Amino acid sequence: MTVPLEAPLRHSNGAHWGRFVRTIVEVETDDGYVGLGEMGGGGESAELAFQGLKQYLVGHNPFELEALRFKICNPTASLYNNRTQLHAAIEFACLDLIGQKLGVPVCDLLGGRLRDAVPFASYLFYRYPDPETGEGEVRTVEQLVLHAADLKSKHGFTSHKLKGGVFPPDYELECYRALAEAFPEDSLRYDPNAALSVEESIRFGQAIADLRNDYLEDPTWGLNGMRRVRSMVGVPLATNTVVVNFEQLAANILDLAVDVILLDTTFWGGIRPCIKAAGVCETFQLGIAVHSSGELGIQLATMLHLGAVLPNLAFAADAHYHHLRDDVIEGGPLRYEGGAIRVPDGPGLGVRLDREKLRQYSELYRELGGYQYDRDPGRPDWFALVPNERWADPNVSLAPPLR
Repeated sequence: MTVPLEAPLRHSNGAHWGRFVRTIVEVETDDGYVGLGEMGGGGESAELAFQGLKQYLVGHNPFELEALRFKICNPTASLYNNRTQLHAAIEFACLDLIGQKLGVPVCDLLGGRLRDAVPFASYLFYRYPDPETGEGEVRTVEQLVLHAADLKSKHGFTSHKLKGGVFPPDYELECYRALAEAFPEDSLRYDPNAALSVEESIRFGQAIADLRNDYLEDPTWGLNGMRRVRSMVGVPLATNTVVVNFEQLAANILDLAVDVILLDTTFWGGIRPCIKAAGVCETFQLGIAVHSSGELGIQLATMLHLGAVLPNLAFAADAHYHHLRDDVIEGGPLRYEGGAIRVPDGPGLGVRLDREKLRQYSELYRELGGYQYDRDPGRPDWFALVPNERWADPNVSLAPPLR
C-alpha cells in the first residue's frame, strides 16, 4: 500500500517520491484475535517474503517470542536470509495479540509505562513541491525556517532535526544556523545520512559547536570514520546506521565512536531487541533516542510503547509522521499535543485498521507502483557516492514527475 505525503522528501541518497510504501501484516490466532504489524517498502517482494514465513508461523504460540526469534532470525541461517525487518513486523503483531488477549497495552508487557506521552522532534526535510499543487517546497533558508515555524505552531515541537546531505555542506550549515537563530530556546540535530567525508564532518561539527545541539547524526560512514570525527568535534555523535545490532553495539562500547544510539523498532528487529539494547546503553551510560524509518500509525504505536518504558530516554524521538496526509488506522492520524504523542491506552498496540483506508491506499499502490528510495526524481542520472561530492543546486526549483 502507499500513503501520500504532503510533498516529496529529499535525502542524501535520493527521495521519498511523495508517498510512503508500507506493508501491513496481520497475524490471526485460532481463537479469533488479530495482531497488527508494519514494515517499510518492498511492495510485492515484501508480500512474498512474508508469505514465505507462513510455515514458521502456523501453529506457533505468539507468547513464545524468543522461540519465534530463533525460528526466523537464527544467526547462522541469517547469513543466507536476513529476516530482521520481517521478524520485527511479526513481533509487533504478536505483542499486539498478547496485549489483546490479556487486556493490557503493550507497554505493560514490557515493564510498564514510565511516561504517558513521548516527545518528538520536528523532522525537517528539503522537499520538492507537490507536482499537482505546486505547494510544499522547502529549498531556501527562508522556506526552511517558515516550515519549521509552522510545524512548531501546529504541533509544539521544541527540538528540530534537519535531514541534510542534499545541498553543499556550507549551504546546509547556513540553513542550520538560521534554525538556531530563529528558535534560540530549542535544541537542534543534523543528519546528512553519512554523506560527508570525515574531514568535512569535522569542519561542520566544529562550525556548529556553539549551538544548542542534541547531537550530530551520522555525519560520515562507519565506526572508524565516526571515531575520527568524535575525536575532533565537541558535539555528541549519534547513529542509526553503523550501530544497528548487538555486535556493533559491543564494538562501539569497546572502542567508543558514537555517543547516542538511535533505536529503530524495525532496524533492530522488534521492540524487545530495542529494550535490550537500551539496557546495555543504560549500563554504559550511552544516550538513546527512538528512531523513525517512515512509519504509519501501526509502527508509530510500537515507537510510542517503546518510548513509554525506557528510563534512559533523554532525547525527543524522531518521526516522519507529520509529513503524511493520512493514515490507515481508525480515527485517523494520531495527534501531537505540546510536541508529544500520547501512548495508546487500549489493549495491545492500541490501534486498529481502518479497512476502507487500507483498501483505498492498496488500490493507490496498484495504480502508482513503488519507487526507488535511492533515486532522485529531479536528478535521474545521479547516483550518490559515499562520501558525496555531487550536490543538488539550491538555486534551482524543480517539481519533477513522480512516476
